[in-house]
Amino acid sequence: MEFYTSSGLKRPVRLNERTRQFAYESLNHKYGIDTLKTANISLDHIENFENMAEIEKYNTAIYEIVTKAPVRICEKEKISGAATLGWAISHKVPVQYNSKPLWSSVSHLTIDFDTVLKKGVNFIRCEAEKYLIKYAGTEKEPFLKSCIHCIDCMKIYHSRYLETLKNKKGYEQNYKNLKVVPFEPATNFYEAIQSIWFTFAFVRLCGNWPGIGRIDRLLGDYLEKDLKENKITLDEAREVLAHFFIKGCEWVCGGNFGSGDAQHYQNIILSGIDENGADVTNDVTYLVLDILEELGISDFPTTVRINKNSDTKLLRRISEVIRFGGGIIAVYNEDLIIKSLTDYGYSLTESRKFANDGCWEIQIPGKTYFTYQPFDSLTILQKETLKGYSNIDFKSFEDLYKKFIEDLRNKVNQLKLNTHDKFIKSGGSSKDWTYKPTTPCTVVSLFEEGCIEKGLSYLEGGPIYNVVSPHIGGLPDTINSLHAIKKLVFDEKRVSFTEFMDILKNNWEGYEDLRYIALNRYVYFGNDNDEVDEIGVRIVNDFSDICDDSTYNSKYMTPAGISTFGRQIEWAKNRLATPNGKKAGEILSGNFSPTPGTDKEGATAIIKSHCKSNLKRTVSGVALDIKLLPSYAKDENGISAIISLIKSFVMLGGHFMQLDIADAELLKKAQEHPEDYQTLSVRVSGWNARFVTMNKEWQDMIIEMSK
Repeated sequence: MEFYTSSGLKRPVRLNERTRQFAYESLNHKYGIDTLKTANISLDHIENFENMAEIEKYNTAIYEIVTKAPVRICEKEKISGAATLGWAISHKVPVQYNSKPLWSSVSHLTIDFDTVLKKGVNFIRCEAEKYLIKYAGTEKEPFLKSCIHCIDCMKIYHSRYLETLKNKKGYEQNYKNLKVVPFEPATNFYEAIQSIWFTFAFVRLCGNWPGIGRIDRLLGDYLEKDLKENKITLDEAREVLAHFFIKGCEWVCGGNFGSGDAQHYQNIILSGIDENGADVTNDVTYLVLDILEELGISDFPTTVRINKNSDTKLLRRISEVIRFGGGIIAVYNEDLIIKSLTDYGYSLTESRKFANDGCWEIQIPGKTYFTYQPFDSLTILQKETLKGYSNIDFKSFEDLYKKFIEDLRNKVNQLKLNTHDKFIKSGGSSKDWTYKPTTPCTVVSLFEEGCIEKGLSYLEGGPIYNVVSPHIGGLPDTINSLHAIKKLVFDEKRVSFTEFMDILKNNWEGYEDLRYIALNRYVYFGNDNDEVDEIGVRIVNDFSDICDDSTYNSKYMTPAGISTFGRQIEWAKNRLATPNGKKAGEILSGNFSPTPGTDKEGATAIIKSHCKSNLKRTVSGVALDIKLLPSYAKDENGISAIISLIKSFVMLGGHFMQLDIADAELLKKAQEHPEDYQTLSVRVSGWNARFVTMNKEWQDMIIEMSK
């Protein structure tokens, strides 16, 4: 029973054998395969279903789900509830009519567990009843009725579990803890974990993929109180909390998923300050780190909020966990992000609450509708600015740069215009527009502040904040391409502009000497070279200015973000040869990280290049991916080196950093013998995945990045 590490280190053992066995079974597909046995619930038997209004169809679907989905009590579980319908794993509401799915589901959000824990779901029902009276007779009435209906459905789901547990020997504690939560406030640590899990499982059962958010802030006070009153020990608390993480592996199915499994956006945030500026780091923080270190569960990508005052004990502990590899732990620069949010217009109190959307984009949890609009800046440079390398000439680098920014502006403005399709344009100003009716999503809307109060769903402007973020991708490749043109054509005049375009159009054929110069003579992004990094600084500022222009639609905030999220594979087939020596179709940079093979000066230089840009402007987020060699994991020097990297990242003004330690040779063994490495996790982009569930193209990319 081995929990593999991508660094080759042996994991410690703290949890009891029963818990470890439960984890091993979950990670090796036992419950995921069980989930696939019931893919969905059929609605074919519902009389007159086709003639129902869409919200009535949805209400019927949720009722059928909670009454007919299998109830699953795992043999060793300490908390109960499960999302047992296979289609939910595929981002669909798990019902079918005439053999077809009806609705996609919702992700990229972190729901409001605070209210569930402190006030209970019955409080949310009372709020819905209050606003139903307010909106009676209006077009908002059906949504409020749906809110009440879905809570009643949640109670049915809850009662089915209570009835099963009540008569099941050995599960008396499960029954006791689930009896009142999540409908009433949690009164102790065990109830609080059960409350979060059951709510999470219900939302997932209905097909949605919510994030968890700041679990130590949510649970810390409950554990502190129970410890003081001698109601629980730290070891007992660790066991119970471990079951939360193990239950979160219930969708692990094995098999080949292209970019890997475990992409369900159930992210965890640790540490940082609360809305009053107080440090939230507590015993739960360290228990989570213990569990991740021992079990290597990658299904909850975990980001630690680090600031200039973060305790050395915390920095050391997260570094110890990072060295096991798997990319499970990432870091936020809390100081920069809070300043970024307040500069953008959020209040200080709200800014301090930040979490993420399930990957790493920033949002205020339980209050935010979020989506992002990714695009490839390298394709814009190659096919718009440089016209596919045909019939184009520029007399100076500045002229070239200005044209690229003009094309970038056109792209972003078109993305903003695309949001107009969601509205009925009922007035001259977008402030007067109303949302078109869209996919019902009441279950998620229950747990997003603003939806019930406004009488609007999550997808129809209900949340407090509504964010559609343009995300620029391929940025390091664009920076390097512009730098290479500047050096080869304008500075050193090795080739004329039009001649160079012909060379690139022909994929460098016959010009290997010049290609060698382009590849090897110049210093590219990621090596702490001011000349090339300054191009990145300019693009980030100009792109952020374009995003901040809100004249296109006042209904949405449009903060800038920088990402690829693994799209470098998808984008590769549409890319031409690059001016910095790469052939057409090569897989290039991820997020705001160096183009493969161009970083020559080590991790510290990468961080310095990355942080020269004003990353406060990228309010939505920007990720730096760094792969470290296994030598970082071996001893005290390795731990100290990781701590130094984290401190440097925060001091220099980074935003979000994903550190992973992977042994390329170990990954090759896993590629050859997947049956022996089922639990081996790697960081991909905004998520982790079991390495053996990725297809060969993705595996090869991860191996190449790990060399």
